[in-house]
Amino acid sequence: MHRTPSGDRRQSLQKEARELARDARALQKAARAPVARREAERLQGEADASLAEAEALKFQARLEDLTVWEMKKVKESRKGSKTYTYWMASWREGGKTRNVHLGSSRKMDAEAARRKARERKAEGLGMQGS
Repeated sequence: MHRTPSGDRRQSLQKEARELARDARALQKAARAPVARREAERLQGEADASLAEAEALKFQARLEDLTVWEMKKVKESRKGSKTYTYWMASWREGGKTRNVHLGSSRKMDAEAARRKARERKAEGLGMQGS
């Protein structure tokens, strides 16, 4: 998987959750007082919340992991050559790379192509949202 903002955020949340869970376990072992037990439960709750948020970012990171590029095609004719440009996107599905035609470069800009690519990837992977 390539580096994406959501993927980076997910990794930091997972690391934070591991550290909080470790601290909570240490407090549970050492805690005899009710105050320490409550603190351990609070830390464990924060760890669980971080893990849940990281899991929610998993699909967002997967949608962001795609490549969009502009393809140029030159057609020769008796009148001369003409260059056409269009947007393409690629991502991994299963063990294969999927290349998708997005549309003419004259009709959409790069950001619109990225949005369309995310929508098409979500459809292809059977995921909700974009």
